[in-house]
Amino acid sequence: MTPDLGEGDTVVVVGASLAGLRAAQGLRRAGFRGRVVVVGAEPHAPYDRPPLSKQFLTGSWGDERLALADAPKIASLDAEWLLGWRARMLDLAGARVVVEPTVGEGGGAGDQRELRYDGLILATGARPRTLGGRSDLAGVFTLRTIDDARALSAHLDRHGARALPTGTPTVDAAGWRPQAVEGPTAQVVVIGAGFIGSEVAASCARRGAAVTIVEARATPLEQVLGPAVGAGCAALHRAHGVVVRTGVGVAEIDGDGKVERVVLDDGTEVACDTVVVGIGVRPETGWLEGAGLVLEDGIVCDETLFAADGVVAAGDVARWHHRLVGAEMRVEHWTNAAEQGTAAAENLLAGRRDADAFAPVPFFWSDQYDVKIQYLGHGSPDDELAVVDGSIEEGRFVALYGRDKKLRAAVAFGRARQLMPYRRLLAEGASFDDALKLASS
Repeated sequence: MTPDLGEGDTVVVVGASLAGLRAAQGLRRAGFRGRVVVVGAEPHAPYDRPPLSKQFLTGSWGDERLALADAPKIASLDAEWLLGWRARMLDLAGARVVVEPTVGEGGGAGDQRELRYDGLILATGARPRTLGGRSDLAGVFTLRTIDDARALSAHLDRHGARALPTGTPTVDAAGWRPQAVEGPTAQVVVIGAGFIGSEVAASCARRGAAVTIVEARATPLEQVLGPAVGAGCAALHRAHGVVVRTGVGVAEIDGDGKVERVVLDDGTEVACDTVVVGIGVRPETGWLEGAGLVLEDGIVCDETLFAADGVVAAGDVARWHHRLVGAEMRVEHWTNAAEQGTAAAENLLAGRRDADAFAPVPFFWSDQYDVKIQYLGHGSPDDELAVVDGSIEEGRFVALYGRDKKLRAAVAFGRARQLMPYRRLLAEGASFDDALKLASS
């Protein structure tokens, strides 16, 4: 069945972050004049998440810099915004979503609303993984929302790691320097050296905190960048005074009412007053159990982002077949959420039969200390690696990943201009040899 969405129809967007906002904008840009309802579990208007672990956490950005759209642009969408409401149940056969207020937001206890739809866009994102044990101790944080970031920043302030003045550059062209701190400062343990963990560690160090990273894998970001580039990430942290413990897990977070130490599984104890758990996220799909969609590390979609007739998904929650990569994938980065939200809306309006495959070259970036890390494509940790510009030891380089004679991915540390030519090669399915020839030309 191909939906025929007109002025008298309703599209419900579940999720009011980047992918959901882009979906609502995409609907209007494509000419949809019907009713649009956007449901968001947080009480906040759509805001940008990547700066939370970087500019916002250091203090160099205030709240006003995080807005994804100003009030006039939000109003121009002529959408109904149910902020502080979360989806509780999807009835595919009845084409309805049941929503309820988030605790303390959106309505009275026990309130529910039923939203009937003619088209549905699922963009519920993901939530942080947590550790068991005593993760409820004061001073233990995850970082996903603006409220998480505010709480962590206030805690660091109270423990002597002061926020930088608003407007402080994220990257200092004269070289990175930690915040000057007089007297005791926060002792921070970051558990997990993925992108969030690495960025939080860099931001805490910039505020002058004493930071230790604990990572179970042999190197930071090894699961994405591989061991050689991961070793370069570890060297970057160490060069800025961060202690990096790899190849070791966490046995216990301990303290008397508040966190006082992290016990590692080799018996080592790390004294601390702050713990940030950055061990990844889980797609927000619990409310969809039993709804009839395929759920497997996200909402499983076809290559056009349809999860069912009249239902598409976008952002961190979507797992779709990527024609260029040749596999199912789920991507947790800003560019994907933005592009996929727009594509999902356009495909919903086009109908399943006429929808276009969503297959851009994956791209993400991370700012750590004075280095911008950028990545194109979809490689594997054990791909063949060739450094084609600079060197990992210098901390400024471009490296290419290849497998089965094909170019799979490219990464750059502080080399944005040199990286971008490889985007075209990845889109064309170029060979690894062709990429090496371009590098040497």
